Formats: sequence, structure tokens, C-alpha cells
Amino acid sequence: MWYIAGALITLLALRSLRRRLLLSRAKHPSLGGHARLARLMARLVRYYEYDERRFFSADDAPAEVAAVRRAGFTQLSQLYAQRFAKGSALTREVARSVSDLQFTARYRVPFQFGRMVRQYLPGAAFLESSSGVTVTDVDGNRLYDVSGSYGVNLFGYDFYKECIDRGAEKVRALGPVLGAYHPLLADNVQRLREISGLDEVSFHMSGTEAVMQAVRLARYHTRRRYLVRFCGAYHGWWGDVQPGVGNPLPPDATYTLKDMDAAALRVLRTRRDIACVLVNPVQAMHPNANAPADSGLIDSARSARFDRAAYAAWLAQLRAVCTERGIILILDEVFVGFRLAHGGAQEYFSVRADLVTYGKSLGGGLPVGVVCGRRDLMKRYDERHPADVCLARGTFNAHPYVMGAMHEFLTRLESAPMRALYRDLDALWERRAAELNARLQAARLPVQVANLSSIWTLNYLQASRYNWILQYYLRAQGLSLSWIGTARLIFSLNYSDADFGAVADRVVAAAEAMRRDGWWWQNPALTNKAIRQRVLRELLQAWWTTSSIGSTSSPRSKCSGARQ
Repeated sequence: MWYIAGALITLLALRSLRRRLLLSRAKHPSLGGHARLARLMARLVRYYEYDERRFFSADDAPAEVAAVRRAGFTQLSQLYAQRFAKGSALTREVARSVSDLQFTARYRVPFQFGRMVRQYLPGAAFLESSSGVTVTDVDGNRLYDVSGSYGVNLFGYDFYKECIDRGAEKVRALGPVLGAYHPLLADNVQRLREISGLDEVSFHMSGTEAVMQAVRLARYHTRRRYLVRFCGAYHGWWGDVQPGVGNPLPPDATYTLKDMDAAALRVLRTRRDIACVLVNPVQAMHPNANAPADSGLIDSARSARFDRAAYAAWLAQLRAVCTERGIILILDEVFVGFRLAHGGAQEYFSVRADLVTYGKSLGGGLPVGVVCGRRDLMKRYDERHPADVCLARGTFNAHPYVMGAMHEFLTRLESAPMRALYRDLDALWERRAAELNARLQAARLPVQVANLSSIWTLNYLQASRYNWILQYYLRAQGLSLSWIGTARLIFSLNYSDADFGAVADRVVAAAEAMRRDGWWWQNPALTNKAIRQRVLRELLQAWWTTSSIGSTSSPRSKCSGARQ
């Protein structure tokens, strides 16, 4: 009897060990694939900053190159002081009371360079108007918008202004009455069902809320605990989908697996505790890497490349495994929804999800989150057990004014002019990317574009410590970027060839100015690996000693001020 019991215990232990090994193999080897280690490493990183000398020669550039950089930085600083004076002053004043501005100001560039950049190239966060593909700031500067308002701006700001204005007219008689629904909701629901190919709809206030509800429904109906997300993917800022740095508490019911990898499929096939799989299609640009930001440009290792066929094949495999194992496949289209195709990412990649989340552009310019799903998965109660419910409510869900703007958006989405924008959409943006890349290459500039349709990232071809400063030259040339800089250039689909040509001219001019000012001085011994090793040594030094690496001063005069 004891032998049998021992054998059973051994078999169970071996089975558990096998599952653990399969899970370990399915995790990406980077910190992004290991949330606990990433959180530990984040706590170990100590702050330090470069003094004036190191700021201009972090790559050991000779004195004459550092002098050219200093002059260029001073000239750029003077330009910012003149051109963005009112906006910078207002931003500084408000930032003392707005924590969002404090955060974005600190994470525009690698932290070692941050203090001098904040002091001499201050951000201006205020705009007064928009028109066509441009915005105008409080200083009267007219800038080509490539921020895309984080993806909201799909068809142009004038389009969304009209959606808001006409939507408000449609619901003005009811006003902000909550709880009851405006009749426009019925038409919105029918249009969303047709677009998504799914049965039912629920409304929420944001994309984050929509994803939260989709996961909650999946757990409720499968009676399983775990959600699977893929390394690097962003699904909002709530805890279960942000297991690493940025979340004060580690989630205990999340598996983070390798994207586009057979090992992840093996985990899905062998476990019985997985409720759902979350997919953010924008990850097709950079599988297993976090969404890029210029604050991470310590070297030139950033890489983005899009292969539509490969990613579609991966989603087909994922769909098949989820169907086989009864796992809910959730497509998070909050960011890319309606940007890639009229029917969204489902149409673009030829995949059918069980639940789809939308947000951003769908609200016609107003905040919204939407879940579309199969009828059996959208039910929030168990008919056999009336006390067993899946609660989800929100005071402003289906707000009349949001429903009005959404109705205008969805109505226009079906119009001939809007449908025409999708015609040969990929070919259009591939051509534009190729044209800009050809110009950059002809000018021997070490930067290239990678794109997923109208979502672009700038990659850097030459090892450098200073790629992050290109965002400031682009702003000086008249481009409006988001706070993550050259990591995301998001174009609205109403960009004409002439508009795009103007942006391309500015990108090339900014890169040429950056090269002229010495920031892309080339040291044959400088490689991305060497840069990372040096930064690691600096981090270790900052950890082990309280002495500063240097002192901060202006590019014009020296004064102490380095702190750790």
C-alpha cells in the first residue's frame, strides 16, 4: 500500500514538475518575461545623473565633438525658449499640481540626461486648436500632428469635432441623464454587432475598463483562474495585465508567455487553469518587447519590424488551440481598432475572437470602452444560481453624449468617403515609409522607419548614446509628438501626399541637424553591447557608492548639483 501511495505521489510530483518546466520554457528570457525579477531589478536601480562634461561626451567623444554638441544644444535651447515660451511657462506652473505632467517630464529621455534636458529643453503641454492634420500651440506655432492623440485620431481632428458637435445635437434634449439609455444606443449596438461579428455588446468608460470586464467574464464562465498575456503587450494599467514594473503588487493569476512561440502553445494545450488569452495586435511590430519609448534609448538596440503573414499565421494557431482547450480568446483592439481595416484587426488578420474590446476612436472623440462577445460569454448571471453573478457597472457607461458621438462615428464609418480611405491602405503607408527610408538612406542618416500601416516607429542603425535627442529636433522642425518621442509616430488617415511630404521633409531636416551638431559622431569601438556594459557599470557604481558621477550645470556655466 505504501509503495502504491509513494508511486502516486512521485507521479504527481513529476507531473507538476513537467508543467512547471513547460511554463518556464514558455517565458521570454528578458526581464519582460519575468515579472518578479523585473520588479526586483527596478528597486535596485539607483538614480544618478551626468555632469556637464559627461552630458556631452557620454560616448567618450573628443573635446572638439563635445564642443560642437554643446553649441548645438545651446542653440536648440535658445530656439525652445523663444518659440515655446508661453507653453513652457504654463507647463512649469501647472506641473507642480498635476502629477501626470511630472511623470511624463521625467520619462522623455534616459534618466542620466534628464535634469539638463528638463531645464534647457522644457516641454510645452498646451495646445489651443487643431485643423486638418495640424495643431496650434499656445505660442501660435502650427505643428504637424504625429502623436495621433495616442491612437484616438484616426480620421482627423475635424472629423471628430463634427462627430462631437452633431452627436451632442442628437442627444441634447435628453442631456446627461444616466441610468436610462438614449434611443441611439440601439443603432450603435446593431452596428457594433455587424462590425465585430459577435452577439452582444457592453459599454464602459475606457479601454482599460473594457479589458477588465472581458477578463472577468472569461473567468466567470470558464471557472478558471489564470489569464495569459504575452511578453511586452499593453492592455491598460490595471494590476492583472501589468505584472512587472509599474504595479505596486504582483498579480497572482497571470501567466506572461512568449509571443509567437510554440512553447506558449504547449502551455495552453497542457494546462486546465487558463481562462483566457489576451492579444494586443500592435505587438506584431515588436513581439516580446515592451511598447517603445525614447526614455529607453540608452543605445540603438530598439527594433521594430512587421510581418503580416507571420502574425496572421500565429493568430490562426492561437485560435485553434484556444478552441481545442476551451480557452477564451480576447482580442484587445483598444489601440488598433478601425485603424487597420474597416472590420478592425479581426478582418485584417483573418481571425475571429470570442471577445473583442474597443475604445479610443470609437467614441467619436469622447472617452469610451466597449466589449463585444459571444452571447454565452456576455451573460453576467447564472440562471440556475440566481446569487451567482458577474457584476460590472459604471455611472457613466453609455452616457448619452458618448452615444451621440459614437452614432455619428459609426454612421460615417459606413460612408463612401470613409470606406475609400481603407482602399489599398497598407500599400499607401508602405509606399510612404519606403519613400522616407529611401531619403534617409540617400542622405546617409542612421535612422529608418518601421511601420504597421499608419503606426510608425523610428529605429536607429548606428550605436549611439544620443538617439533620444532627435525628438527635440523634430519638435523644432514643427512636428507634434507624444511624450514617448520617436517611439510612436501615429498618422491620421486623412494625411494627403502633400501633408506627408511636409512631414518627411521635417524628419530629414531634423536628422540632418542632429548629425550636423555632432550627436551621431561615430566611434568604431562603440557598440550597443559596449554601451550597455558601460551603463551597467555606472548603475553598479551608483549602487555601491554615495558619491555622484558628476554635477549638473548649464551648457553655459558650471555649478554643482549632482545628487543620487
